[in-house]
Amino acid sequence: MPNQGSGPSPGRPVMDVESLVAIDVHTHAEVSEHGGESLSGPLKRGADEYFKLAGHGRPTVPEMAAYYRERNMAAVVFTVDAETATGHPPVPNDEIAQACADNADVLIPFAGVDPWKGKAAVRQARRLVEEYGVRGFKFHPNLQAFYPDDRMAYGLYEALEELQVPALFHTGQTGLGAGVPGGGGVRLKYSNPMRVDDVAVDFPGLPIILAHPSFPWQDEALAVATHKPLVHIDLSGWSPKYFPPQLVQYANTLLKDKVLFGSDYPLISPDRWLADFEKLPIKDEVRPKILKHNAARLLGLTS
Repeated sequence: MPNQGSGPSPGRPVMDVESLVAIDVHTHAEVSEHGGESLSGPLKRGADEYFKLAGHGRPTVPEMAAYYRERNMAAVVFTVDAETATGHPPVPNDEIAQACADNADVLIPFAGVDPWKGKAAVRQARRLVEEYGVRGFKFHPNLQAFYPDDRMAYGLYEALEELQVPALFHTGQTGLGAGVPGGGGVRLKYSNPMRVDDVAVDFPGLPIILAHPSFPWQDEALAVATHKPLVHIDLSGWSPKYFPPQLVQYANTLLKDKVLFGSDYPLISPDRWLADFEKLPIKDEVRPKILKHNAARLLGLTS
């Protein structure tokens, strides 16, 4: 079970997992309460165009809490720290973690740390878990410009394995930089899920989540998740009606205990995702596993 940090403080809300409709394991804190944004102008405009969000604002973390509370869902919330590669500072992890603590009935804090920051990233990760009870860490190899199996990140993975918190890796094509000249400098080569296989081998006690249907490497993601016991797949970033048939097949069978609901909110709404998921030929006994039970077990939300 993940390190709980200092535990819930008196007067703060407590999550009632049993009553939740679903747990969304993939949402983005893209704007700070103080006005800073997680993406530079060109990348944000490209993402707006790709996801057809032009003119839509991004919610703050407290606004995300209200959104999910209305739906009786919980959500994992994170940012991406790609400051070394992009020169753009992230939404502060401390701000996100504090907002999640203040809304602990519906929000679950993850964090984004920059693997290029070496020992400073390791210290930050440990502090976030120990002080705030952060339950996992998000990596975006495309945006952070690193291969997941680059040994420079191994000190960070060692700390996460010791802390028993999951590492969530973006895999497959990304909407970040899509349509921007030169892809906004974002290189797709970093996000082949097979590059996570070495991480799963070298850190066998580290829980791992491969984010998204991994186009054009879906079969690689299924192979790694089937072969490595602690590798999971989240289904965020795509409407379920576009899921490759082999992903649906494995979610229904071999990976029924390792596939997780994720939306990619605010880029894709959970309302749209769930409406399309309802139409998939998912077995009745598997559906609640994907929507809630697998995530609750992985994140240590149930005893």
